Amino acid sequence: MSTMRGYRWMGWGALTLGFAFLYLPILLLMAFSFNSSRLATVWAGFSTRWYGELFNDRALMDALWMSLKVAFWTACAATVLGTMAAMVMTRFRHFRGKSAFSALITAPLVMPDVILGFSLMTLLVSMGGLPGFPARGAATIWIAHVTFTLSFVTVVLSSRLQELDISLEEAAMDLGASRLTVFLKITLPIIAPALLAGWLLAFTLSLDDVVIASFVAGPSSTTLPMKVFASVRMGISPKINALATLMVSAVAIAAVVGWYITARGEKRRARDLQLARQEGS
Repeated sequence: MSTMRGYRWMGWGALTLGFAFLYLPILLLMAFSFNSSRLATVWAGFSTRWYGELFNDRALMDALWMSLKVAFWTACAATVLGTMAAMVMTRFRHFRGKSAFSALITAPLVMPDVILGFSLMTLLVSMGGLPGFPARGAATIWIAHVTFTLSFVTVVLSSRLQELDISLEEAAMDLGASRLTVFLKITLPIIAPALLAGWLLAFTLSLDDVVIASFVAGPSSTTLPMKVFASVRMGISPKINALATLMVSAVAIAAVVGWYITARGEKRRARDLQLARQEGS
């Protein structure tokens, strides 16, 4: 009994150290955002002056707005394309070239960002002379981010579609429903939590990317990670701490809301299944 208790305390200790290693730097960063000193790592008293300085920094706000726009449209496009790719991979089980299709879809998962960014930059430069093709800027960042986030969304949705009971769709089609109606009325509500998870994953990956964006961005399309990276190389400013605090708070709120929506959907689905079984019996 004492040996088991000792192992339990060791497990809790290792877990505590692991979480402290992950989250203690973030908490320190948030605490120093209320520092009155110009030095980001030297405490000189409580102050909120750097939040005002942050919102008065036009270049930083423009970079933040650029990142939010690119991340939003990247998440939307990657979710739509990822849903289509996942439907092909799970519903059309046997077709010529399926292995090659799956490999091409999931290749960005294991490809280094430097190689992906350099290859996309080469492609965009070679296509820059085509009529109507956008110059290097926000549009090219969006194209690059959709390219590498598509695979993540596809994997998330594929795993959910594989768990879906296909007999529900077959029963609806036997009753005369078209494939589009089946997808909108049956498949889409069931995979909605996975869609939300894939959208949030694509949004986060696009928002914090700095490597690929550095290759394909233009001179007037600086994203927030690029701006922060350039600022850190010249010295950490307390404004970066304030910005990080706001972003961590926003992510935490979004995570709680997403968890609540997902949990509510799972409870509703479990209740509907229980009612269906009771009616069937």
